[in-house]
Amino acid sequence: MVIGRLADEMLRGVDRVATGVTSTVSDVFLEPKLRLGVTGLSGAGKTVFITSLVANLLDRGRMGRMQGVAGGRIEAAFLQPQPDDTLPRFEYERHLAALTGADPYWPEGTRQISQLRLSFRIRPGGLLGGMRAARSVHVDIIDYPGEWLLDLVLLDKSYADWSRDVLARMAHRPFGAEILAALEATDPKARHDEATAQRLTELFTAYLVAARAAGLADITPGRFLLPGDLAGSPVLTFVPLSTGGPRGSLAREMARRFEAYKLQVIRPFFRDHFARIDRQVVLADVLGAIHAGPEAVDRLGQTLTELLAAFRPGRNAWLTRLLGGKRVERILFAASKADHLHHSQHARMTAIMTALLRQSRDRADFAGARTEAMAIAALRATVEEEHQRGGARFDCVRGRLLETGRQAAFFAGDLPEDPMQLIGPARDGAAQWLDADYQIMRFAPAVLNRGAGDGLPHIRLDAAAEFLIGDLLR
Repeated sequence: MVIGRLADEMLRGVDRVATGVTSTVSDVFLEPKLRLGVTGLSGAGKTVFITSLVANLLDRGRMGRMQGVAGGRIEAAFLQPQPDDTLPRFEYERHLAALTGADPYWPEGTRQISQLRLSFRIRPGGLLGGMRAARSVHVDIIDYPGEWLLDLVLLDKSYADWSRDVLARMAHRPFGAEILAALEATDPKARHDEATAQRLTELFTAYLVAARAAGLADITPGRFLLPGDLAGSPVLTFVPLSTGGPRGSLAREMARRFEAYKLQVIRPFFRDHFARIDRQVVLADVLGAIHAGPEAVDRLGQTLTELLAAFRPGRNAWLTRLLGGKRVERILFAASKADHLHHSQHARMTAIMTALLRQSRDRADFAGARTEAMAIAALRATVEEEHQRGGARFDCVRGRLLETGRQAAFFAGDLPEDPMQLIGPARDGAAQWLDADYQIMRFAPAVLNRGAGDGLPHIRLDAAAEFLIGDLLR
């Protein structure tokens, strides 16, 4: 498998050359450093997750489920310059101001990789704790677009395989009609023409934008949506074609550019950033997928399953780390926006996430990694209410509507107790839910009144942090 081979190469060489054995020994025995990757699909709330996590680790009044907080082991937490001078800093202060101002708003989503270092001073425990000095622990938080992460699944695909998969999905989606018609009218064996390639790429990119807006997770190549300084370059100018062609043909050039994309865009990202992550958070807007329909739920499950193979799960034994080898040892699959549901349905939301990932979680657990699924809200934007209508009771949430700013109560619909009532029809290709109508509502951040020492209001962010980094802070 290409991802596995590439990861092994990185383990044997890049980490050791970049940091040196001396630095690695220091990491293990002196001041431990952990790289926490945060990613997810578009709209899952990565920026808000990181901002709230940092705010709540700096002011820990709402983090009671963390043992290091409950036991008083964390003496201090503070931000430091990120260790990689070539990476942008995660704009924590700007995002926090957006969420906590007099008229709070959601900050702009992740568009590039960024980093933030959060350091802790930990009081020693045990019988001899009072005789030892406090120790320092550093957590480097790596934020990167989920669209870029999705590209990792392309490393194991040929251009022909990718084209076949994409074209098959296009055929069943109304918003794929325009690009599909343009591709069918194009002769793949004709001589390559750059104007034709650019015109088709514009239509294909519009299709990917529509797929993302529809809540679908199969939006590769991800850099077409977030091109950065690669916009307009040949490496981002290709489309799927049904057949090959001779040398100099459009099909041959598209295949060449697809391979160049893997070599020049995906592999450097994996090598320089992704392959060195210790623990990982994967955020998913499960409610958004359910609202979008069975196909979105099916694609979400398949995409997350494919992505797990790229995490190289396994234990970071001390000797392995000393020698420079790294594997993702803990992975949290977090269904975000739990505040859109009454707490009575959170367990069902978690069960759906768990069922979507059953096969991939089993594989990760078998490899030695610890995995967890939970429903969270990094920033709680609603309060809970009960409403009576027609003799029936509805567990609702109330919040400030994003579009109008007015307060409104909302009932999303009862999630099934058995998650297979959703996942079964999704895998069977159902066009819509037969016996339920699931709604979503877009809430703005609530105006906050925080007490001294309190971070941002959340749902289970402390449980998520305990799973991800709690063992380092005790």
